[in-house]
Amino acid sequence: MKKLIIASTSTLHDGAYLDYLLPTLAAHFKDCSSIIFVPYAIPSGISYDQYTERVRVAFTKINKTIKGLHEFENPIKALENAEGIFTGGGNTFLLVTELYKNNVMDTLKKVVENGVPYLGSSAGSNITGLTMQTTNDMPIIYPPSFKTLGLIPFNLNPHYLDADLQSKHMGETRETRIKEFHAFNPTPVLGLREGSWLEVTGDKIILKGNLSARLFTKDKTPTELDPETDLAFLEKV
Repeated sequence: MKKLIIASTSTLHDGAYLDYLLPTLAAHFKDCSSIIFVPYAIPSGISYDQYTERVRVAFTKINKTIKGLHEFENPIKALENAEGIFTGGGNTFLLVTELYKNNVMDTLKKVVENGVPYLGSSAGSNITGLTMQTTNDMPIIYPPSFKTLGLIPFNLNPHYLDADLQSKHMGETRETRIKEFHAFNPTPVLGLREGSWLEVTGDKIILKGNLSARLFTKDKTPTELDPETDLAFLEKV
């Protein structure tokens, strides 16, 4: 049975890394003593080791051990033996490229479908959708495919921002960009606001947090979904 936490962001405002999610993560990873962290999304500024250490510090608060996937000689076997998995944020184009480069995209999909608890934030959440095509990230590298894990039957737009009607900015809004995606693709897209996450348990996909999420469906008016809505109905859209 699939068990996922799919978060828009890792950090809220001035809070510490993952702090707002820790009570949820303690329950989510309750049967795990150790968790494998996938640091592949980080493009610059800090190393994989430094990124992993940031995660390690956060998870010590709920008594979990963290080891970076890059520390294993065989990443495929590491994921196959994982008790829990966390894929962090960064650049989705880079993350997807590295997952394919290291031949772990299919393995990651398989182990999560088989019940290994998974946490994603930002880019690590983008990859749970059918494709990565609704990311906000710049295409800094060209991945072999836009196809991702397909663990949920739609795409995500983490960090979703509503248009500021008082702003003089005349460029594209997030809503405009998602409508452009729908000019060529039928996949539903969920705009996930900061502080919101999806809790996936088997076939249930429950919106969590205090904010609504904005659902975009091709050729239809966007709708607001309240917290505790089950998005499993999108399997049939």
